[in-house]
Amino acid sequence: MTFQVTVQPSGRQFSCEADETILSAAIRAGVGLPYGCKNGACGSCRGMVLSGDVTHGAHQERALPAADEAKGFSLFCCARPHGDVVIEAREVLGLGEFPIKKLPSRIARLERVGDDVMSIALQLPASEKLQYRAGQYIEFMLKDGKRRSYSLANAPHVGEHVTLHIRHMPGGLFTDQVFSTMKERDILRFEGPLGSFFLREDSDKPMVLLASGTGFAPIKAIVEQAVHIKSERPMTLYWGGRRPKDLYMHALCEEWARTIPNFRYVPVISNATQEDQWNGQTGFVHQVVMNDLPDLSNYQVYACGAPAMVDAARTDFSASCNLPEEEFYADAFTSEADLAMG
Repeated sequence: MTFQVTVQPSGRQFSCEADETILSAAIRAGVGLPYGCKNGACGSCRGMVLSGDVTHGAHQERALPAADEAKGFSLFCCARPHGDVVIEAREVLGLGEFPIKKLPSRIARLERVGDDVMSIALQLPASEKLQYRAGQYIEFMLKDGKRRSYSLANAPHVGEHVTLHIRHMPGGLFTDQVFSTMKERDILRFEGPLGSFFLREDSDKPMVLLASGTGFAPIKAIVEQAVHIKSERPMTLYWGGRRPKDLYMHALCEEWARTIPNFRYVPVISNATQEDQWNGQTGFVHQVVMNDLPDLSNYQVYACGAPAMVDAARTDFSASCNLPEEEFYADAFTSEADLAMG
């Protein structure tokens, strides 16, 4: 059975199989619905079902509470239609511009950039080039059919490899390998580019860049892209960690603050100890933003990191700081542990 999906307000239409999610059908058709994790955790693909019925697969309650589902809200990454449907979603211009490819890659370099963070540089086949937008991610295709998603940590023009920042999650199927048996010249297969988290180059609004942990990776790519296109937009990077060592590229951010016009860097530590001798900002990183910038009505926010941080920022910036909802762009890093918590 094939059903018709109509997107409002654009009027775009695409077909969706009965056993397919609306999002996967949209990606296949090159229709730019916003999305992040693709597994019902981050809420980036949330929209409305205006007519028709859908069934939702497994998803996190905070991404789509039952009360919101009853009002017609939907997570298109886990929604399967029962028939023709009309949905309301804010389409992302240019999202289908670059082809999503399945590619082999060879590990060119493994470098520990923090106690529990590895930078991996991937060499693509000589005949292949990965076209992507700064901020997007790729999915590694593991042997058992499982997948793991990681953001690209460099802008497309930077370096000859694509790089990723991978935090060790002890017991993690993939990250245990990264930190133990994986070595240079190993082959990894991936699919990408994916996600609708990337720099909106058509805006001139000042930017708040908000990261926690390795959520810094796509933010780093966005900063590099903004510099590359000679953007004059003011940028303020707020990077949060539990301890100072979690800000594993702190020196790079300080260098940006010295060398990039209109760029400010605010590191934030939540659990500093006496031995850290930390005298910078402390607390929850998104609350430091709110203290610094109580009026975000003319800003654009790019947030990436732990789902709790992204959710809190999305809610509080709109409710308390007048940030327009459509100017909040986010990618929540959901681990298998996050998903298991439901």
